[in-house]
Amino acid sequence: MGIGGSGKTRLAKVLARAGVASRRGSEEYIRQGRVTVNGRPVMEPGTLVDPDKDHIKVDGRLLRRSFSPVYVLLNKPRGFVSTVRDPQGRPTVLDLVKGVKGRLFPVGRLDYDTEGLLLLTNDGELSQRLLHPRYKMSRVYQAKVKGIPTNEELASLRRGIRLEGGRRARAEVEVFRTLKANAWLRIVLREGRHREVRQMCEAIGHPVIALRRVAFGPLSLGPLPVGRCRPLTDEELRRLREVTMARCEGSE
Repeated sequence: MGIGGSGKTRLAKVLARAGVASRRGSEEYIRQGRVTVNGRPVMEPGTLVDPDKDHIKVDGRLLRRSFSPVYVLLNKPRGFVSTVRDPQGRPTVLDLVKGVKGRLFPVGRLDYDTEGLLLLTNDGELSQRLLHPRYKMSRVYQAKVKGIPTNEELASLRRGIRLEGGRRARAEVEVFRTLKANAWLRIVLREGRHREVRQMCEAIGHPVIALRRVAFGPLSLGPLPVGRCRPLTDEELRRLREVTMARCEGSE
């Protein structure tokens, strides 16, 4: 599959199609001055290029005209950052993926101290659709919280509560296991915001002790051990593409 056809296309979109990074990640590459077109640095993501004619390089390496898409499901452990590299030298999720060819990047992210399902790919176009708010891709979490929330406290999460910056957040939530002094909650969000689950639980007086993501859209973590990864099955990939395309057509 090629990275573009005839005519001009936005540079960030060309990079995403070539598997460099997600659309947003590609835009950041360009703003950082890491991309050249015909030997000249380009800093504007909206610059129009012809991938069949222009000489495009990223970090000095010529952009490939075709790529083989790769899709990997990882059960992220705590203590790893969900980025390609970390300025502080902490281990990244890519350190857990061995023997995979191509430049992978995470679709979204999980906090350093959160574990669970994380999709890694080199398919920038699919990543863009999965993360776009209009698709409302569900994220399912299991959160161990301090104390046992009351029915009214859970109802407030379902109705929506104010978080930092005045933004209102709501979630589907239920208690699925109670311990002597703590509880496990099942929480479903339709958008992924930084530390949102932790902020919501903190807001009702039940801070998170442990957090893991067990599903993302049609993907489920299943029995995959912590720290291990596997390629998506053909059926998983079909369902992933099906749900994004269906929602794309329905929003037009």
